[in-house]
Amino acid sequence: MAIPEVILSSTSPATGARAIPVLGMGTGMVPFTPEQRPATKHAILRAIELGYRHFDTAAIYQSEDVLGEAIAEALQAGLIHSRAELFITSKIWCADAHRDQVVPAIRESLRNLKLDYLDLYLIHWPMRLKAGESYPPIESHHILPFDLKSVWEGMEECHRLGLAKHIGVSNFTTWKLAELLRYAKVPPAAVQVEMNPTWQQKKLREFCKDKGVHVIAYSPLGGQDTFMGKNLVMESQVLKDIAKAKGKTVAQVSLRWVYEQGASMIVKTLNKERIEENMKIFDWELSEEDKHKISQLPQCKRVTLRSMLSTEAASNLPDEDENSRETNVGIPSRRQRLAQVMD
Repeated sequence: MAIPEVILSSTSPATGARAIPVLGMGTGMVPFTPEQRPATKHAILRAIELGYRHFDTAAIYQSEDVLGEAIAEALQAGLIHSRAELFITSKIWCADAHRDQVVPAIRESLRNLKLDYLDLYLIHWPMRLKAGESYPPIESHHILPFDLKSVWEGMEECHRLGLAKHIGVSNFTTWKLAELLRYAKVPPAAVQVEMNPTWQQKKLREFCKDKGVHVIAYSPLGGQDTFMGKNLVMESQVLKDIAKAKGKTVAQVSLRWVYEQGASMIVKTLNKERIEENMKIFDWELSEEDKHKISQLPQCKRVTLRSMLSTEAASNLPDEDENSRETNVGIPSRRQRLAQVMD
């Protein structure tokens, strides 16, 4: 069965509407080691062969060039007939989140991918770091004031130049999205956030539905990074019971739930069997009882700002309900800069 697509509604007349496949393959493994390159390229080629058309990467993942090599090989092998058959997403990292660095950053990503344009370009996090700073843990003195308005102007320039068919954001809260929508000339087409049965993003999804912003779920299976602790999705007894009753896997139940919420999803696996298994979610449905049970699951966010910071920086992190939502004037304090990222 072919992977369904959704038309991105927040777009400009100049580029026209573009359909995004609701199931995509992620390439985010941080750090990305040389040993992972062959397996990653092979998995991408296998995914293309099976019918995947959406592939997600980012500057920080260091997997852009591997994805580009796989695309070139897929074209050469006849697995696809043109680059236009694919939907490619990448993201600008925080060290380039400055008005004058946005266009150079996307050009660098395109060089890595050996492509002329991206289908979707995202602000990875609403945060700016000093040049050259990348992998967590992030020290507080590496965090600079983040000017969303000017960075978005850079994103809009990427769109105007034809380097990105659509632009959007990642890891944004509802409030941060609302702020962006107040002054965006080209509104964000999509927001990519952590979303799964144990972090359902109800408020954000309702807001995005009202504003015409498409939601893309990352970690739809709860995440695979062991340093973040137990996987509440894969270990959920509720999901296990639903899966057993339907003759499905817990992963398939979780992905089906995301699909039924109207969101797209990015799944990360190099396992050939799981790549194929993840596609088998479109010819069956969850019952109302299933959905009610899932709606009652305890909620827990795994990917947080705190998890990216050093111990020192995390100690300066304000509580979420104490965040200032006023525009910072001048040079914010260390605490204000951290609050700005959280908000």
